[in-house]
Amino acid sequence: MQPRWIFCARRVVARSHHSSLSLPKRLLSTTSAEHLSKTTRNIGIIAHIDAGKTTTTERMLYYSGYTRRIGDVDEGSTVTDFLPAERARGITIQSAAITFHWPPANPADPNPPLPPTFDSIPPSSISHNINLIDTPGHADFTFEVLRSLRVLDGAVCILDGVAGVEAQTEKVWTQAGLYQIPRVIFVNKLDRDGAAFARTVKEVGVRLHGWPAVCQIPWWKDGKSEFVGVGDVVNLRGMLWQGSSDGSQIQAFDLNQLETTNKQFAEELKKARVALVELLSEHDDVMVEKFLEYDEDHLAIPGLQILQSLRRVVLQTPQVVIPIFAGASFRNIGVQPLLDNVVDLLPSPLERPDPEISIGNRTSTLNQLLTAGPTPSANPTKKQSSKKNALNAQDIRNLAACALAFKVVNDPKRGILVYVRVYSGTLDKGSVLFNTSLSTAERAPRLMKMYANDAVEVDSLSAGQIGVISGLKHARTGDTLIVYRGLQLKGQPPGDLSTLQLRPINVPPPVFFTSIEPNSLSEQKHVQESLDILLREDPSLQLSVDEESGQTHLAGMGDLHLEIARDRLLNDFKAKARIGKIEIGYREATTSSTSPSTYTLDKPIAGKPAKAAIGVSIAPALLQDQYDPSSPQPPQNEDENHFETIYPLPDNNTLHISHPKLPSHDSSSHKSHLPPHLSLPGLLSAIHAGASAALARGPFNGFPVSNTNISLTLDTATHLFSTETTPTAMSMAARGAVATHLRQANDASPNVLMEPVMRVTIFVNEAAMGKVVQDLSSSRGGQVISLDGDDSSSSSSPASAADVLVNPASIYTPPDPFSSTATTDAGVAPGQLAAGQRQIVARVPLKEMVGYLNQLRALTGGRGTFVMSVDGFERMGGQRQKDVLDALRLAEF
Repeated sequence: MQPRWIFCARRVVARSHHSSLSLPKRLLSTTSAEHLSKTTRNIGIIAHIDAGKTTTTERMLYYSGYTRRIGDVDEGSTVTDFLPAERARGITIQSAAITFHWPPANPADPNPPLPPTFDSIPPSSISHNINLIDTPGHADFTFEVLRSLRVLDGAVCILDGVAGVEAQTEKVWTQAGLYQIPRVIFVNKLDRDGAAFARTVKEVGVRLHGWPAVCQIPWWKDGKSEFVGVGDVVNLRGMLWQGSSDGSQIQAFDLNQLETTNKQFAEELKKARVALVELLSEHDDVMVEKFLEYDEDHLAIPGLQILQSLRRVVLQTPQVVIPIFAGASFRNIGVQPLLDNVVDLLPSPLERPDPEISIGNRTSTLNQLLTAGPTPSANPTKKQSSKKNALNAQDIRNLAACALAFKVVNDPKRGILVYVRVYSGTLDKGSVLFNTSLSTAERAPRLMKMYANDAVEVDSLSAGQIGVISGLKHARTGDTLIVYRGLQLKGQPPGDLSTLQLRPINVPPPVFFTSIEPNSLSEQKHVQESLDILLREDPSLQLSVDEESGQTHLAGMGDLHLEIARDRLLNDFKAKARIGKIEIGYREATTSSTSPSTYTLDKPIAGKPAKAAIGVSIAPALLQDQYDPSSPQPPQNEDENHFETIYPLPDNNTLHISHPKLPSHDSSSHKSHLPPHLSLPGLLSAIHAGASAALARGPFNGFPVSNTNISLTLDTATHLFSTETTPTAMSMAARGAVATHLRQANDASPNVLMEPVMRVTIFVNEAAMGKVVQDLSSSRGGQVISLDGDDSSSSSSPASAADVLVNPASIYTPPDPFSSTATTDAGVAPGQLAAGQRQIVARVPLKEMVGYLNQLRALTGGRGTFVMSVDGFERMGGQRQKDVLDALRLAEF
């Protein structure tokens, strides 16, 4: 059976842009939520920078009928790269969400049939709703990729057929694996000189730690020259792109026709089918049964059975088998069959694991909550929650929807837009949303489906959908939003429902910062408001204020990250401010402990009396290089006489809050110890916020504090003062207590500086390798970890126990044109790159990497490239610390 898009290609490109925009609203209003979930795919495009993500996305939009012309990255006419900075630089800076249908929906049939069971026809035989997110590839925008991955159900990883598996590709692949996202690979740019499909496939096995399942092989004209099409290994056919320049005319040839016209290609297609069946048989028992059923004939197994087996192995956790597809997006080859396989192989929202939640200091899953209520306490011998916090069946039935806000954007026309993924129920227009992260309620005045920079209003968003809420004043990235029937704006859900939170989005630590000063006092308010919007949009930016000088510091993930933030501040928000040069964000660590003492705050706050006290002591932690993001709910350490909450904080800090007489699991006992206006969760949140604020600026040189254990004690008998103690007062008391003890520790023994150390992956030509290694080792104080992956610590080793070590010689690949038979048969060694290209992996202090690109280009004749990411923070030597401090003081004058 030919795919539907081959027959309707001409109709697709003739459809109007506006008619396709109106489809989602009709579908949402006329189809059931379950039907919509089954015919929905939430996918992301992930890859190294310049692999062709945006170019591929443009073709997807064109063939689906969403656009009438193909946008070009170089011309700045693409749909998803709509920011001025993106079009000027030719790169993706922020992830863009867009919705389209594949195969193209029939406007005359707003109610497509139910999705097939896959027994007789594949899912791609009917139209599916695809929510696609095009993500950045630059390492400075890692957080954009992370928050997109958090809400995706599947991903397409695009590889440059010339460069192969690059460093940033490995990074985003690993990040997707942490979220257990099924992935397929599209080897792009096979039309370019030097493209090597076989080498790239072997690199997938070696570097991405999975078995490549070659589902398509390149079709080279005359076997060794122009790339003209692909061989479909699943359905044993060839697809030739010819005639139309837009890629809409495709001619399909079955195996019999190929044996007559191109016997060599037909024979290679048979070899690929044998290898694919053998690989699937090793990981799918059903395929073994089918293989025996068809008398062990690899070619006799129907394509639908192969497709079903591929889907089963893709949805396995962890994913070991990686389907590989081929094409050249810029030449408009291979995108339509890639879309078919997105629908056929990647999961619907209903096929994804149940979302993790935390509720009432317990962990559970959303489905468990909706079907059986919250999980019991970790210690069943203790008294359970009081009726106030208990959830009955009616409470759970009233939970109408649960969603995660994963992105906030300030649109100049529409205002603040909050991107959400709905995980259960239905969000309706005008419903009251309770933000469990902020304990606030606000109404959702408008719901929209986004089409990059365009939007279409909808009446509701059902489970599995990705959409936008406009008009929310408080929601931030990572907040959980719930709809509880009958909830008023000033109310809150009953019991523990007010604490329900989906798994949050962790923010990596910033390593660069710059100073920002308003041009005048009258501009200060506008600059601050602009910064607030910027930080709400991008939580990986952090703002701090030097209490001594009053200078504002903006910290980010890299120099390009801060450069983009500066441009937006000055050009988009029209803020009138002076921006300082970009500096490195160091950390400082305590080296001595302090004795326990009590800190008392007694001063008016906002004109009202305020008083609170807290016990405090600090001690240095082990000086180790790690960043351990906190979990959504702190672990508990409680016995009959001692109750303690432990918060892991960024930069290897730990906060221990001891609260005698206040067990976390039993709020009924709190009434006799706490004033009516206070609660233990509110006090813990206030103390956590105050301690975190104190750690943001150390006493030694104003850098954030790291590697410190903080112990705080909350004694209800001596630290609370009736109505004078409020959460704000307790937060200020905790901040003052921690800051005082940090100064005491620094006075006793000065803090030491910790500098960010980067893991740098450098790609150089063979002739320049020696010079680059010498420069790293001698001039920059770096430590070379591996050369071409020859060390056990390199990326060619499994990143976790779930990864597999793949022997490249065992991977089937078709021969590359112009490659020697010996090279193809022998395969590649782990870490081998393109001929003449070498890879260096090293750990280098960030200070030495500032401006490194110019030096690398000088050493390599302009052909060297590199990527880097934070590998940790290390203690600086005495002389190096002195040099850094001298340079910082000199810069102040």
